[in-house]
Amino acid sequence: MIFLQVAAKDLRSELRTKESLNASLSFAVVILLLFSFAFDPSGEAVAEFSGGLLWLVFAFAGALILNRSFARELPNDCLEVLIASPVSGAQLFLGKSIASFVLLLGIELICLPIFGIFYNITWTPKFWPLLGVFLLGTWGMTILGTLFSALTVNLSLRELMLPMLLYPMMIPALMAAMRLTTILLSGNDIGGDDLVWLRLLIGFDVVFTTLALALVETILVR
Repeated sequence: MIFLQVAAKDLRSELRTKESLNASLSFAVVILLLFSFAFDPSGEAVAEFSGGLLWLVFAFAGALILNRSFARELPNDCLEVLIASPVSGAQLFLGKSIASFVLLLGIELICLPIFGIFYNITWTPKFWPLLGVFLLGTWGMTILGTLFSALTVNLSLRELMLPMLLYPMMIPALMAAMRLTTILLSGNDIGGDDLVWLRLLIGFDVVFTTLALALVETILVR
């Protein structure tokens, strides 16, 4: 499928240069380290805000990766060539979203054990539920971030504009992901009233994936 070829191209390009990966991972680790000095890692209260802290790091680091999604095509007018090619805007967008999703998820999975060490949090018993939350939350962030990356790619201040557009729109998904992650890192299971957060996260992904695929053609040919 064409969108898989686009995703593979972006992944090869990023793994060759490692520009976004190095910057994003370094930033995430530094933020985790700084927060570990601000809070007492041995305190029991850490578990109460662990999910919020972790997803704030993911959101900040993710902006560095998502900003490069379409910006890497600017040299030599590669973006114009891609838009003029027979590839549909939806396939181009989906391929770039998948590439960014894989990169961001990789950063998160590297940060999780580092977070466990810095904050004395045991996460291994709940790894698979955590992975499910990471997949849902990261996809929502990726689909919106890639859409806004396409919208701001030709702006001189795109590094500033993308976070300003992305973070307010991500509030519902971030709240849900933070809450679910906090529950799991506290050693509990997701159930009862907390299932509403899971439904919110799934609904967010479905709605904004549909909207993004419907709108991306208009955004790319603007």
